[in-house]
Amino acid sequence: MDLSIVIPVYNEEESIQELTEWIEKVCTDSRLSYEIIFVDDGSSDSSWDKIITAAEKNKFVKGCRFRRNYGKAAALYTGFEEAAGNVVITMDSDLQDIPDEIPELYKMIMNDGYDLVSGWKKKRHDPFVKRITSKFYNRTARWSSGIKLHDFNCGLKAYRLEVVKSIEVFGEMHRYIPMLAKEAGFKKIGEKVVEHRARKYGVTKYGLDRFIKGYLDLLTIGFITRFGKNPMHLFGTIGTFMFLIGFTMAGYLGIRKLVFVTNHLRAPLVTNSPFFFIALTVMIIGSFLFLTGFLGELLNRNSSERNSYLIKDRVNI
Repeated sequence: MDLSIVIPVYNEEESIQELTEWIEKVCTDSRLSYEIIFVDDGSSDSSWDKIITAAEKNKFVKGCRFRRNYGKAAALYTGFEEAAGNVVITMDSDLQDIPDEIPELYKMIMNDGYDLVSGWKKKRHDPFVKRITSKFYNRTARWSSGIKLHDFNCGLKAYRLEVVKSIEVFGEMHRYIPMLAKEAGFKKIGEKVVEHRARKYGVTKYGLDRFIKGYLDLLTIGFITRFGKNPMHLFGTIGTFMFLIGFTMAGYLGIRKLVFVTNHLRAPLVTNSPFFFIALTVMIIGSFLFLTGFLGELLNRNSSERNSYLIKDRVNI
């Protein structure tokens, strides 16, 4: 099979039939074998009924439904588990991503050798607040990951099948899938300018809470990709450094006390100096950070994925 098209759905009942017919026409005209996998993320409208109707009309349409709303990352993960096409394409169900982009995205994966191609909504039809926050997200993500993409959060992406089978999307990590792919060893990541249309039906699901969650997730993914298998490298280093600073400060107070005593001078109480309490606090924090790294290593040692490494090729094995 050439294509698996994974589409998360949340209260988009008006667009499902039109989107299905549009994808069918594009894939048929391009002579691409395909499957459409709708994942209903706990919709409260008749989206699931529309998916059932689409599946009855088109044997290449599949669908599954969550009992409640889990979020886009969960929907994508479920769709990736079901996907079987050589190329996996994700797109939103609100018709803002257009299926006409599918053939070119497929060619960039199969012919140009990309592992992942992300859409770039160069001209966006989104609310002002969403455009501004996306610029902050993308700038920070580029800086922290080294991946030169203009639009990390574009729903329209294409992946080599091996990529989606090798990464785990959870929480709100769908925004940073390129970072997960890079960490897994898939480094040929490109982008394509795609057409972005104004919303035709329904309302946006964007909320201000995503602004906070997005940056928290960026911190999480940054930690996981750098120190997920060696947490002691981060916590142990910082903890040791802080402990040494505190120990040095305490040592200075102790030596100062001895100098006074040796010279038969009245020595001030060590506890009268604010440096004593600062040194004590820094040493305690450093010790806790070191222990955090140590406990992280113990947990990692007992993890079932502690020796899970992706093998690219084999010979005579």
